[in-house]
Amino acid sequence: MASALALLLYLPLLAAAIVLVWRRPVVALYVFVVGLALHNLAMALLYGAGVHGLALDAIQAWKEILLGTALARVAWDAWRARQLPFRPALVDWLALGFGAIVVLYALVPQAWLGGEAGGNAVLLSARHALAPVAAYVLGRSLALDRADLRRLAWTVLATAAAVAAVGLVEEYTVSVETWRDAGVPAYFRDELGFEYKGPARMPENFAFNSGGGELHRRLVSTFVSPLASAFLFAVALLLAAAVGLLRTRWGALLAAVTFVGLLFTVSRSTVVALAGGLVVLAVIQRRAWPAAAAVGVVAAGLVFTGGFQQIAPETHFLPGELAEQARIAREQGDVEGGAASLNEPSIRSHLESLRAGLRTVAEHPQGYGLGNAGAVARREDVELRAGESNYTELGVETGLLGLALFVAWNLGLFLALARAGRTDRYAAGVAASLATVLALAVQTDAYGVPWLGYGVWWLGGALAAPAAGLAASTTGAGRRSVPGSGRTGTARS
Repeated sequence: MASALALLLYLPLLAAAIVLVWRRPVVALYVFVVGLALHNLAMALLYGAGVHGLALDAIQAWKEILLGTALARVAWDAWRARQLPFRPALVDWLALGFGAIVVLYALVPQAWLGGEAGGNAVLLSARHALAPVAAYVLGRSLALDRADLRRLAWTVLATAAAVAAVGLVEEYTVSVETWRDAGVPAYFRDELGFEYKGPARMPENFAFNSGGGELHRRLVSTFVSPLASAFLFAVALLLAAAVGLLRTRWGALLAAVTFVGLLFTVSRSTVVALAGGLVVLAVIQRRAWPAAAAVGVVAAGLVFTGGFQQIAPETHFLPGELAEQARIAREQGDVEGGAASLNEPSIRSHLESLRAGLRTVAEHPQGYGLGNAGAVARREDVELRAGESNYTELGVETGLLGLALFVAWNLGLFLALARAGRTDRYAAGVAASLATVLALAVQTDAYGVPWLGYGVWWLGGALAAPAAGLAASTTGAGRRSVPGSGRTGTARS
């Protein structure tokens, strides 16, 4: 009954969204910015309300459906005009080359490569790798005018502030028992296939173990993840800094709430990466204040990390979990050195995983095929060849060639954005955001976070165009309707 009712409400909304995106594909970007921030919590609550199986799968597919609709509209317009929506430059060929390698590795039999992933794992991994490529192609194909860019910057910052505010309130008011009773751990376990061992079977990073048996909550908010929340906050702050939103009263207020939310995620790597992104922004825009702000960000992060146990709410394992946690503690050893120490279990785990992944790529440079690394391997019970780092995961799945193309594409994209950012503040903000995400990808699956994959790479494709070797046509034949912007413009052909 719950599934039927959910579909009855969902299908008309989806149909309306498809019509809007078909008429103006850039609408999908606004929907992704807001909708993907709410996706995890909404799906988990639907599962807890009794929406299971194919019904929930159909609802979860909204993002792929809208992405496909926007791509289909671009392809339709290109076919009618008998010309490509943009003139491919080197960075575009690198993106398409990486996409082609992913498709090739999805088709090559796993037995040839030594992999063990099944068909579902391959499909999940292909979606993980190809969605940002598709978003990038959309960005290259659709014009974004200044009004759209300004609205998008405000939408990103407002979304981040709302996620931070919800997360701060939830952290102090919602118990781990409430999350359990809402069915969220069951959603992760039974729908997604993740067997977590955090409090009430929530993800392990739901809480921070500061030693002495004390567990302190981290902000997870609507992403139900401190890391995904932190990534959104970092991108929003960089965009706000780049385009001047911080100079407005509302922009400063929203940014302040967002930064407090970032601190409460206790994501030390994201704080450091944000500081690095501000330095990149300072270099691109030739301004000193972002570099000074980077020092302030690091200082605030250190102060908060040193004292968050005194202000963050405590949580606990359920009685039935205590024996298992005691066993895990005996196997892994005690927490050492506090939150800023390299011996702290989370930091140590990231470093060990990175070293192990690099060894695997070096020993098996041809790759094992899709589905043999990262979150997909975990949820599909495939032997984990590499985890946490996007670079080692891609190297394990698509070999050194796929990894090299991925790095070359994103390095080329960053350079194009940085060149455009000398005169375009929006491009500068996205360049700094991309640099931050690529740095985070060294020790976590930032590329696989849909909000980043759909948003950052779409904006990257759109704003890198002037610096990617695209000469706009000035002939009459070169002008056509640009559905993404709702205006007539110069075709990128």
